[in-house]
Amino acid sequence: MKSNKFIYLFLFACITAISCKKYLNVVPTELVTQDAVFSNIQNAEGAWAHLYKSLNNNDVQFIHGGGTILGACTDECKNHWENVPELAFNSGAWNATNNSLDIWGSAYQYIRSANIFLASIDKTPIPASRSDYYSPRIPLYKAEARFLRANQYFELFRRYGAVPLVNTVLATTDPAATTTSRNTVDDVVKFISSECDAIAEILPVNYANGSADYGRITKGAALALKARTLLYAASPLFNGNTMYANIKNADGTQLFPQTYDNNKWLQAANAAKAVLDLSAYSLSNPNPLNPVDNYAQLFFTRNYNEIILPLIIGGNRDFEGTYMPNGRDGNAVNGNGKMSVFQELVDSYEMNNGRPITDPQSGYQTTGFWNGQMWDGVRNTPVSNISNMYKNRDPRFYATIFFQYDVWNYSNNARPLKFAWFGNNGGGCDGWPKPGTNCETGYNWRKWADPAVNLKGNGSANRNFPLIRLAEIYLIYAEAMNEYLSVPNSDVYNAVNAVRSRVSMPGLPIIASDNTKEGMRKRIQNEKRIEFAFENQRFWDVRRWLIAKTADNGNMHGMNARPTPEELNSTGFDPNSEAAGVAVFYKTVVDQARVFADRHYLMPIPQTEINIDPALVQNYGW
Repeated sequence: MKSNKFIYLFLFACITAISCKKYLNVVPTELVTQDAVFSNIQNAEGAWAHLYKSLNNNDVQFIHGGGTILGACTDECKNHWENVPELAFNSGAWNATNNSLDIWGSAYQYIRSANIFLASIDKTPIPASRSDYYSPRIPLYKAEARFLRANQYFELFRRYGAVPLVNTVLATTDPAATTTSRNTVDDVVKFISSECDAIAEILPVNYANGSADYGRITKGAALALKARTLLYAASPLFNGNTMYANIKNADGTQLFPQTYDNNKWLQAANAAKAVLDLSAYSLSNPNPLNPVDNYAQLFFTRNYNEIILPLIIGGNRDFEGTYMPNGRDGNAVNGNGKMSVFQELVDSYEMNNGRPITDPQSGYQTTGFWNGQMWDGVRNTPVSNISNMYKNRDPRFYATIFFQYDVWNYSNNARPLKFAWFGNNGGGCDGWPKPGTNCETGYNWRKWADPAVNLKGNGSANRNFPLIRLAEIYLIYAEAMNEYLSVPNSDVYNAVNAVRSRVSMPGLPIIASDNTKEGMRKRIQNEKRIEFAFENQRFWDVRRWLIAKTADNGNMHGMNARPTPEELNSTGFDPNSEAAGVAVFYKTVVDQARVFADRHYLMPIPQTEINIDPALVQNYGW
């Protein structure tokens, strides 16, 4: 069987010609190319392989240091490099002509390619000598193409809501090429769900770990996409949201459901349970005696147990070079420290007793320091002068975020990381004193970093990007059941606790509010936030929960990593010394003001598409 490299690297130029610039603009030369592609089974396989490229969209490019980084467009962090695309989202200055996260054109190109593949593959001649080989494979190719088409519709759905369903190959003269209206949200959700149901009956439950077919679409991926889609459909953004009451087609068709339907939560819960009932996946558990490493390894190794839908990534050191702390002394990591993590995310991590830091019984302290040991990525290492703010927190905190005097094993040398101001540092500061290009909040990304990568020497990380993983399915089930029920039951707690137990966090309920729907809603939303930090989930979650006007609006904070000269001079230390910077570091300051308005909950349909097809009505506020 073809290796998974074929899926991602064998992309025929002829199939690219199938995708014209505008999704409904069909050029006559395309028809010739289509005939050429599907006159040969190997060329047809190239068309199938091309569809897999749709999984590697802009959102995933952060792992290579590029794209528009979703975490930096929400309350997780800031891309503090200069002139970055996230700035438009942070200031609210994006619109229908400059949306760097727009996928309308590319998504419909992939959808059109899938439609052509599905309409043509059964007509492709197969040599008699190869009939036994291809007969069982063609149905799988078709099922995978249907999944990849459905996944593009999901990506369109969560960006724009109601979108046109175009599942036939339109001829050049077809009036529908320029008069296609938007289908309703319910229509889109029904189509995605029904496609997932149909192909789940065809696809294998899984492929063997490490096999040449690993990375292909499976039954688990199909059912997981259905669960994710139904969860979005049940969420406040799409379930009876009256803000969209006036978004209608010219014929008066209401595009967004205006009546809340509690049963949609049950549908989402049942879909998630169908994935869990496969018993085909398990939470990554490589080092159960070390909860920090147990979680961290999922993001720098090729995990085959938890990841339901992986994006195969070749060995590289792109992430480490871009995001690791950027000190330049002899023992520093030598990365480029691209992200400043916000205090808002830091404060969302509970204490290791399971209580939020705002709980009077949590034990959280904002003053004082401690000495002890911390996991440096390879081993436990002695640390000193660690703020009590970072003591006894959820283990995922230590696997996700670098902080002042945290440690990272660099070539068997665990140098304390230094983010406080340190003027005459000789490269020994991991937040260089160069405004506009370096760490502003006193925190960097740690999640995804491979301790085996030496940025001054050799080593590459070998990881797959988890497009969907089992922990998400547990939390989909927990959220959906909690919203469906009047009060949470053991099913809700057990699903959340399955995720928490991987990092040795105590099971819920713990505090009184955990026994209420509203209290568990907050717990589940926070669990999702920290379990999936820097995995492109938070950006979408705060929208579907309709909390983005709180989460992504107003001031974002960090530690005082950019003190004023007056503050430094007031310490009595040399103002360029490490001691002066540390003395004024531990206080919360505003790092950036964010703007989020109601119109930002959904993305605008690109103006260029509306110019081509006036039947497309624009989203709210745009």
